[in-house]
Amino acid sequence: MFDALLAMSLIEIIGLVFGILAVYLLIRQSIWTWPVGIVYIVASLYIFSNARLYADLALHVFYLLMSLYGWYYWLQGGDRTESSLPVSDEDRRTLLVLIAACGIAILISGSLFSIYTDADLPYWDNTTSILSLLAMWLQSRKKIECWALWLLVDVLSVGIYFYKGIYFYSLLYMIYTGMAFMGYVAWQKSLSNEHRSLSLDRA
Repeated sequence: MFDALLAMSLIEIIGLVFGILAVYLLIRQSIWTWPVGIVYIVASLYIFSNARLYADLALHVFYLLMSLYGWYYWLQGGDRTESSLPVSDEDRRTLLVLIAACGIAILISGSLFSIYTDADLPYWDNTTSILSLLAMWLQSRKKIECWALWLLVDVLSVGIYFYKGIYFYSLLYMIYTGMAFMGYVAWQKSLSNEHRSLSLDRA
């Protein structure tokens, strides 16, 4: 692992540093998470193209689009009583429908990738990719459920990237796993404060 880190290219170092920084800023609900995350995404597009992880490549194109949307939505969208967008939770029925749709999409995309491409680990790769689509959508809307999905994606990604020999990304996702837990705790505190404020306003 240490030797692999020493052999990292400049692009890989950029991906590692900006990836960690973007998640740190996300935990703190800083708007800067979006432009910093875009730098990480661009580096990742190059890396995944070389590794032939096509589902991850397509996923990061979506990430780029969602980062631009999230940047706008955090600044201008949603229902808010303050200048910043508050943390909220997703409607349970909507969330269940979205998770079911993800399960179907994983089966279909994994099958297509295994038949029509030379992709490695098509089902596992598509599992993390499809779940990340939902996590990124929830993140862009500042929904707390994004962190539970990121935690699952991060754990699976550690194994995938280690198997593929992309050791620095395996290390990155180990760090992400801990940061996802920290993010959930921090956002849950904000959500509880928001609920408490609403209760006091209605009293």
